[in-house]
Amino acid sequence: MKIIGLTGLTGAGKSTVAQKLMAYGCYHIDADKVARDVINNSEDVKNKLKERFGEDVVMVDGTINRPLLASRAFADEESTNALNEITHPAVTKEIQSIIKDMSEIGYRGVIIDAIALFESGEDALCDFTVAVIAPKEIRLERIMKRDNITEEKALERINAQKDESFFTKKADFVLWNYPPYDINVEIRPIVAQIQL
Repeated sequence: MKIIGLTGLTGAGKSTVAQKLMAYGCYHIDADKVARDVINNSEDVKNKLKERFGEDVVMVDGTINRPLLASRAFADEESTNALNEITHPAVTKEIQSIIKDMSEIGYRGVIIDAIALFESGEDALCDFTVAVIAPKEIRLERIMKRDNITEEKALERINAQKDESFFTKKADFVLWNYPPYDINVEIRPIVAQIQL
């Protein structure tokens, strides 16, 4: 079973690529969803988040106030790094558990879909890594539409990430997901790796 690390710039279209790879027998792990589950279910993680970002980031019912946490965690690089240091180890542990389960079921591949694939060290779990890239203007438009947020908020998310060269230098494969490139053509080398 192949472990595929899927990452790239926010709004570049990782979800599109993940869906295409799922059609070739891959199981999709959304690291953001795993992180949400881990954050909401781990008292240790919640306590660390309260300590770093304020008591009010955890609501009365014990769930995370995600918009509030995001506004504080993505306000500057130091805060983003602090969020990552708190959450990444617990998320990575859960991802390893899911990979083990999917291997036993017999999937051809597992996609670890993670914006912070390299920063979290999750790339070490992968047989190869794929970065999805698109220009800033296109990504800005996609993020605003996808998340129904303002241009200012979308720019905050874009600016909280590393630049394009960070991904293109680290990834084993780079997929260009914008016109005139055809993602169905771009994805062929990845499919070939899965089918080896």
